[in-house]
Amino acid sequence: DRRTDRQTETQTDRGRDRQTETALSFAYFSKALTGTYVKSSITQIERRFDLSSSHVGLIDGSFEMGNLLFLALVSHFGAQLHRPKLIAAGCLLMAAGALLTGSTHFFMGRYKFDTVVPSDGSNVSACSDRLETADMSACVSESGSNMWIYIFLGNALRGIGETPVTPLGVSYIDDFAKAENSPFYIACLQTITLLGPTFGFLLGSYCAKLYVDVGQVDLDGVTITPRDARWVGAWWLGFLVSSGLLLVSSVPFWFLPRSLPKQEGDEDAPAPDGTEDTLGSGSPDLKLTDIAKGFLPSLKRLLGTPAYFLLLCGSVLKFSSFIGLFTFKAKYMEQQFGQSASRANFLLGVLNLPAVAVGIFLGGLIMRRYKLSVVSGAQLSLATSFMGYLLLLLLFGTKCENLPVAGLTVSYNGVSYGGETLVSECNGGCSCLPEDWDPVCSGSGITYVSPCLAGCLASSGHGRNTVFHNCSCVSTSFPAGSTTSVRLGQCPHAKDCSSSFTSYMAVSVLSSFINALGATPGYMVIIRCISPELKSLALGIQALGTRTLGGIPAPVYFGALIDSTCLKWSLKKCGGRGACRIYDSDMYRVIFLGLVTCLSGSSYFFLIAVILLLRRQFRRAELETELRRTKASKEMELQASGAGSRGPGLLPGTKVCLRSVTGSEEGLSSTNIMRESKRLAETTAEVTPQTPHGVNT
Repeated sequence: DRRTDRQTETQTDRGRDRQTETALSFAYFSKALTGTYVKSSITQIERRFDLSSSHVGLIDGSFEMGNLLFLALVSHFGAQLHRPKLIAAGCLLMAAGALLTGSTHFFMGRYKFDTVVPSDGSNVSACSDRLETADMSACVSESGSNMWIYIFLGNALRGIGETPVTPLGVSYIDDFAKAENSPFYIACLQTITLLGPTFGFLLGSYCAKLYVDVGQVDLDGVTITPRDARWVGAWWLGFLVSSGLLLVSSVPFWFLPRSLPKQEGDEDAPAPDGTEDTLGSGSPDLKLTDIAKGFLPSLKRLLGTPAYFLLLCGSVLKFSSFIGLFTFKAKYMEQQFGQSASRANFLLGVLNLPAVAVGIFLGGLIMRRYKLSVVSGAQLSLATSFMGYLLLLLLFGTKCENLPVAGLTVSYNGVSYGGETLVSECNGGCSCLPEDWDPVCSGSGITYVSPCLAGCLASSGHGRNTVFHNCSCVSTSFPAGSTTSVRLGQCPHAKDCSSSFTSYMAVSVLSSFINALGATPGYMVIIRCISPELKSLALGIQALGTRTLGGIPAPVYFGALIDSTCLKWSLKKCGGRGACRIYDSDMYRVIFLGLVTCLSGSSYFFLIAVILLLRRQFRRAELETELRRTKASKEMELQASGAGSRGPGLLPGTKVCLRSVTGSEEGLSSTNIMRESKRLAETTAEVTPQTPHGVNT
């Protein structure tokens, strides 16, 4: 009966463990999907609210600001409270934040963009018909552009809700798993979590294809395409979907126990967070003030660990590089290679992220298969990260030339130059607004900022198929007798740009895979290089430091540097600079990739120092262990010799251990430990028994 009860209890525990792993996986999946969808919607939000890249970077950083408010406290106190319920509350807050962000769309008017193409399809003379300028009464209706504040607040609320999920979820799993199985469980969790970003990018790709006011306007009358710099997708739809997923993910955690039994074989292991004995269900009188007293001493102990502090510094630089790359990578693909936002998000979702997922899974499998130590795990993390870094340098060579845009990157006769003169002799007689952006493409491959600046006098067609004729500026760059017509939209990139983009994606995917191989070993170093009771606090402080010093400022200064490469800004109806319409792709590539590589490269100095420190630390621990074993074996040999000496006499060749301790055996340095070990190994004497008369026998 006892055996049956034990088997039933074991099966129940295993089922509960699987439920816990499933619940955490779905919660991580949902929050990762939402976070990635925000990144995939950066371009859409920028255009919808007419913001600069640095402004959008600030909105993106609001998530980290929300984390900053409560992360350290939740990581410390949460480990000693009911972790599953804290995770459930966090999921509810994230759902509310996503709902607030998406619902902003319904409080704004329809999206309007400037164009000279009339909705009724009538003929227009762009050279003489100026675009209607907005009067000051329009500024009242345009005040809806301040609705970006609700995007900021919704993202910050989502950051607050995410606070307990990551550190408490990982520590919750690590507590009930065996030490040798913990890396594998965490790797599985991270791998499943990476399905979230994959689906997040795919959801972003789908929503970017849909027009922002889908279902409310006649799409046949929309004159822009998804490749146009003015196109805005249905960014709000994905936030509503992710809000529903987060709401569902919170349900299971309300029913999970406060702590789980240790897996079979680790029953005697102490509770890592110290909750089993002092803070379990048997401590109903626990007060928050009692927990708070230990916070500052615990924080001092944690930051006083040199390996952890150096690892934290390296993580900040590495995370800054990663968050800047991750935030603006889709936009980089749009501007450098002429990809639409939908295609860029799709490729990131189906190529880059699966490679990362496989890399993380294999990294955890390697740690479990070969039982890598902390030092070996750190070395693997550094080696793979550096290999990925070298591949990243190759991306500088994958590029596309600037689009030939008359007055911005080339002159009106098609010759490259470095100035900006939108008004020329060919369009000087037209009533053109230099701030307009309604690009048209000529047969020569040159893009003109607007039909007016191309000097066009007539038009035909309807909607996206509108063609402008008798364009005086086009005739200056064409041989005599050639067509002088242009069509709506920017000209595509040159054919050789597609091969450069293929090379870029191949190197990017390979670099992502190699980098991901060291993710799990690097994560386990954080957990194993500090005392077990500080584990939750260490994860929380690591997340707090990287997000405060990396996650908040990185999108802002990345965005500001990207803004410095802008060639043409939109103008808001009530004045002021809006969103950028076209960038200098060469400068964009140098600044963007240069900043990523500089930040990432600087982190390796700290990671190398961590490895050297861990080597010394664990070598000392091994020597101390060896010293204790040597002493124990010699004491046993002495006892055996003493038992034999009680007889008539010692047998010839009997070895006797002569052990003397002249000082404290604790706190020995590594050099003294080696000397002591050698001395003990040699301190034996071979005694030859004598007769009672003192004569050798």
